[in-house]
Amino acid sequence: MLRARQRVGKYRVLGRIATGPLADVYRAQDTIQNIKVALKIPKTDPYTGEKEILHEVRVATKLRHPNILSVLNASYIDEHFVIAMELGEESLADRIERRTSTASKLDLAGQGLAALAHAHEHRIIHCDIKPENFILFPGNQLKLADFGFAKRCLRTLKASGSGTIDYIAPEQAMGRPKFQSDVFSMGLVLYRLFSGKLPEWPFEWPFSGHDKLQARVRPEVIEILRKAIQLDPARRYRDAVQMQADFERIDSHARKQKRARAKKNGTRRGSSWRQMQWREFKRQFGKQLDCRHQCRNCEGPVSESMQACPWCGFDNPTRGCDTRMPAHCPRCERGVKNDWDYCAWCYGPGFVEETTRRYPDKRYTAKCANRRCRGPLMPFMRYCPHCRTKVRRPWKLRGSRHSCKACNWGIAHEFWNYCAWCREPVRRE
Repeated sequence: MLRARQRVGKYRVLGRIATGPLADVYRAQDTIQNIKVALKIPKTDPYTGEKEILHEVRVATKLRHPNILSVLNASYIDEHFVIAMELGEESLADRIERRTSTASKLDLAGQGLAALAHAHEHRIIHCDIKPENFILFPGNQLKLADFGFAKRCLRTLKASGSGTIDYIAPEQAMGRPKFQSDVFSMGLVLYRLFSGKLPEWPFEWPFSGHDKLQARVRPEVIEILRKAIQLDPARRYRDAVQMQADFERIDSHARKQKRARAKKNGTRRGSSWRQMQWREFKRQFGKQLDCRHQCRNCEGPVSESMQACPWCGFDNPTRGCDTRMPAHCPRCERGVKNDWDYCAWCYGPGFVEETTRRYPDKRYTAKCANRRCRGPLMPFMRYCPHCRTKVRRPWKLRGSRHSCKACNWGIAHEFWNYCAWCREPVRRE
């Protein structure tokens, strides 16, 4: 076991990241190139750990792909066999535990499938697909790692039941891994990513968390997961290449539908008039309302705080969009801060406490009416994020004299067709 500040050749150990059955992984500094790397060093038994590690290096070297973790260097240093790899920020297992938007999850799923499909195209079966083996890098880039258990498929393939028990396919547990085994494991990983629940034996559909899955992704995506997690390998996708093709086809179809809806909104002249209206609205109220997003239905400018699209009345128009906040509400998927106890927009349930620190924010402009709380509030919050008290005092829109007849909150009367806070139609006399 290496210690912090210990030198291994040109590398200075900064700390231990993880320990596994075959090797220990450390965070280290390359003192020559002045970059941080991950060092993988096998256990002391040279007949097991080192053999598997050599195998991993040779397999990873054959696979060149932006979503597969690269090996920077591999050599013997001070009687250790050392592999230097790219150092990521965290594993997918860590990210799953935090609130993440559906759009980000779909992006991560596409990257994971692309990596596995590339391995299958080169006749490599990974045999240990799990969230811990997907590493996240800046820019939400996902990379598949740990090919220590990987097997090369030629005419025949014999292997032990290697892998992680929670994600292992039944035939792989009996020592007969196939490409469909990786598909099964990938299906479990994606199911957990989208629903927050890991299916368990006997894998009878619908699994635990199916209601959350239905609320977050399209039915076509659910069907892909259902096909991947079949007990009979013959009923699954042939390999990850086929699974990825289905996933990309659905994603492409969704984008075409979005463009078709935009085209259906009107003639070229009408569409141009609407764009002019949206630009003028953003000039007057965009900064105050933080209208950085587009409605999922009509593509009009909207903000996370809006309960409905003011242009077409669509419910929760920003669901799944990226946010400047550090986390997401698991219920409505709007942005939330790590020091909030509740969602300020949808009365969502209490969150797992991620920090006891309280962060100041220039967006706070008011205080909670609850005398025992008096927590800071941002404009257009519906509930106090600290004590869950409903905000009774109506929020006004600077620059507008008008208020909604139903909820009394400020509205952009000259622009909106619906109240963005309660979906009441705006009537112009």
